[in-house]
Amino acid sequence: MQKLLLLEDDIGLIDGLTYSLEKNGFEVEVVRTIKEAEKVLAMRRDFALLLFDVTLPDGNGFGLCEKLRAAGHPTPIIFLTASDEETSVIRGLDCGGDDYITKPFKLGELCSRIRALLRRSAGENAENNVLRSGDLVINLAEGRVLMRGESVDFTGAEYRLLCLFLQNKGRVLTRTAILDKLWDGAGNFVDGNTLSVYVRRLREKLEDDPSVPEHLKTVRGVGYKWEV
Repeated sequence: MQKLLLLEDDIGLIDGLTYSLEKNGFEVEVVRTIKEAEKVLAMRRDFALLLFDVTLPDGNGFGLCEKLRAAGHPTPIIFLTASDEETSVIRGLDCGGDDYITKPFKLGELCSRIRALLRRSAGENAENNVLRSGDLVINLAEGRVLMRGESVDFTGAEYRLLCLFLQNKGRVLTRTAILDKLWDGAGNFVDGNTLSVYVRRLREKLEDDPSVPEHLKTVRGVGYKWEV
């Protein structure tokens, strides 16, 4: 289930939007001010898309978008606004927004726009050979892993295992399925004990608390799952 962040201060619109988006298979987190949005986005980078109202009690969505783009935040952004003036549309796109929809709008149209933008974003990531999960970015073309913008070193087998998890985000991978795909540097199959060691090393390098992992979860008696 893809997660969306909705920044909107109109309670009536929030209720309708949240209901419709969840019925269409999205998970929605709601914030009502710029300050709340900044706090959430400082802690989490796992949103698939951001929906920003423009006029808010403590600022506007354009300014927040500019700050995010200046900080290198790549998540797609759709603006929701009551103004359809050309200057507003231009500003929304120039500040780094990906799309713009004018109130009142049909909820079906919004969901279609969201899906189209998510497909485009996924295509760009594939084209660029990039895997992402929150603060974790893998550049497949360069074989490089960044965590919160900092480079992290992995052995060949650790790297292949990490790529396998990110290519299957949210899916349970059995130990057998992982062992079938994972080879060590000498071309030999990795055994179950070695796999456990690799998983532990990944957690030590990527998890804030390796003993209580947030992302690389053990599914007892089955295998592992990478949660975003």
